Amino acid sequence: MDISVVIPLYNEAESLPELHAWIDRVMTENNFSYEIIFVDDGSTDHSWQIIEELKKKSPCIHGIRFRRNYGKSPGLHCGFQKVQGDVVITMDADLQDSPDEIPELYRMIKEDGFDLVSGWKKKRYDPLSKTLPTKLFNATARRISGIKLHDFNCGLKSYKKEVVKNIEIYNDMHRYIPYLAKNAGFAKIGEKEVQHQARKYGKTKFGVNRFFNGYLDLMTLWFTSRFGKKPMHFFGILGSLMFLVGFIALVVVLSMKFASIVSGDLRPLVANSPYFYIALTAMIIGTQLFLAGFLGELIARNSSIRNNYIIESEI
Repeated sequence: MDISVVIPLYNEAESLPELHAWIDRVMTENNFSYEIIFVDDGSTDHSWQIIEELKKKSPCIHGIRFRRNYGKSPGLHCGFQKVQGDVVITMDADLQDSPDEIPELYRMIKEDGFDLVSGWKKKRYDPLSKTLPTKLFNATARRISGIKLHDFNCGLKSYKKEVVKNIEIYNDMHRYIPYLAKNAGFAKIGEKEVQHQARKYGKTKFGVNRFFNGYLDLMTLWFTSRFGKKPMHFFGILGSLMFLVGFIALVVVLSMKFASIVSGDLRPLVANSPYFYIALTAMIIGTQLFLAGFLGELIARNSSIRNNYIIESEI
């Protein structure tokens, strides 16, 4: 099979028939063998009924239905587990992503050899309150991940099947699939400028809080990619530095006390010096950080995925 299209959705009943007809036309014109996997993320409208009706008309359609709303990342994760096509395309169900982009996205994977190609909606039909935070978010993601993409969160992407089979998308990590792919060893990541269309039906399902959550998820992903299997390298070093600061402060306190004893002045108390509290606090925090790293190492060494490495080939 040439292409698998994974479409997570939530309350998009009005757009589904039009989206399916559009995808089917593009696939037929280009002689692609394909499947469409709709992932209904606990819709409260009649989206699932529409998917069932489309399935009766077209055997290439598959559907997954969640009992409740879990989010886009679980939808993509479950969809990726089912795909069979050599190239996997993801897109949103709101008709803002154009299926006419599929042939070029497919070509960039098969002929240009990219592992992943991300869409870039250079011209967006969104309000300023959405576009400005998006630019800031993408600039931060570029800086931390080292991947030069303009639009990390674009739903329209194409992948080699090996990519989606070797990454795990959880929480809200769908925003950072290129970063997940890079951490898994799929470093040939491209970008294609794609058409962005104004929403035709319904309203957006994402609020302002996604930008705050996205920042926290990015920090989590950066930390786990750097220190997930070696937490002592982070907590141990930081704890040792804090303990060293406390030890130096303690030396200063003892030196000052010794100097006062030599001079015959016994009145200054150790507890009167600010260095005493700096030493106490720093040494306690340093010890706690070191123990956190030690416990992290114990957990990592007993994890079932501690040696979960991707083997490209064997002979």
